[in-house]
Amino acid sequence: MTVNTEVRHYPFDEPVRLDIHPLYARLRREEPVSRIRLPHGGDGWLVTRYADAKFVLADHRFSRAVTVDREDIPRTTPRPSPSDSLLSMDPPEHSRLRKLVAKAFTARRIEQLRPRAQQIVDERLDAIEGRTFDLVRQLALPLPVTVICEMLGVPPQDQPRFREFSDVALTSTAHTRAEVDAARAGLETYLGEQVAQRRSEPSDDLLGALVEARDSDDRLSEQELVNLGIGILIAGHETTANQIANFTYLLLSEREQWELLRDNPDLLPGAIEELLRYAQLGTGGSFARVATEDVEVGGVTVRAGESVFVNTQSANRDESVFEESARLDLAREHNPHMAFGHGAHHCLGAQLARLELQIAFATLLRRFPTLRLAVPFEEVPWKRGLLVRGPEELLVTW
Repeated sequence: MTVNTEVRHYPFDEPVRLDIHPLYARLRREEPVSRIRLPHGGDGWLVTRYADAKFVLADHRFSRAVTVDREDIPRTTPRPSPSDSLLSMDPPEHSRLRKLVAKAFTARRIEQLRPRAQQIVDERLDAIEGRTFDLVRQLALPLPVTVICEMLGVPPQDQPRFREFSDVALTSTAHTRAEVDAARAGLETYLGEQVAQRRSEPSDDLLGALVEARDSDDRLSEQELVNLGIGILIAGHETTANQIANFTYLLLSEREQWELLRDNPDLLPGAIEELLRYAQLGTGGSFARVATEDVEVGGVTVRAGESVFVNTQSANRDESVFEESARLDLAREHNPHMAFGHGAHHCLGAQLARLELQIAFATLLRRFPTLRLAVPFEEVPWKRGLLVRGPEELLVTW
């Protein structure tokens, strides 16, 4: 394959609502492995096709650990990958830490959370006053934040404090490096306080179990313990909170889609999978993976030491895998999407996210069958400068 030498600035543009940039489709057709220049750290490769994305995400020759604390590794964030973070590790260290947390995210454990998640949704919707409300503030944020905080053992009065830290930690361009560092330090201090409390008052929550693994079994370091807590807190709510709002926006913007689900509630589980495939949550590619040796990807040789970014959202629109890939088809049957990633770093909380999304929309469809946007769709305000997309506010009425 002839490699195009053009280096494009990436992300390509500031996102427009949930639209996917049209350049991705052209790259999939003509230049599936292309050169990009990131806001920090220099140039890398961008992978846009489904098969190539799966290959890179599963191949051990592409390392996350190499990126730790490296200012010269290209990235979309001001801060390099931190050490002792699950997202910054390769097997076997990654496998060791993941096993410590995985027990809390088994299918059986997640299903046990269903009654509590349903209770949270009902309580939030019961509290609505009037016929117009902000879905972000009233439901999209409180549901996943409350669930993950209760799993870890974060007390209710501290949840707003944690949210402030989390928003800054997920910045791309919205905050400075100093602000990101300060937010990270704040999260570490807070989790350190929670760890100390569990040493004096043992608990049966997830953080308590991690403290026991640290103190009794010496299976993780103190810094690993704190970073695991940070990663779980942020990943456990941020994506789901935005997707509840994003999915509502999509369904209400295409009214017939909302009505299809309202009239055919049995479609909901498959519809959630299709919305996961279709909705463009991220604002750019994944975190960098560095080739530890020369590897051929999509007909291009990635040299040892070069960075690769996988855009799973482009992969989820790959026309060779998904029929009419640009269309939202809530009855789609063949749907092997990669919304939760692939390989060793496949999202640990995927089943929790599915549970929360299914409960949120089943309840909204049942209780508010006539739900609609309270403002024109083009007037919905969107977050800017973050790694994830979502409305700042989503006013709806019924």
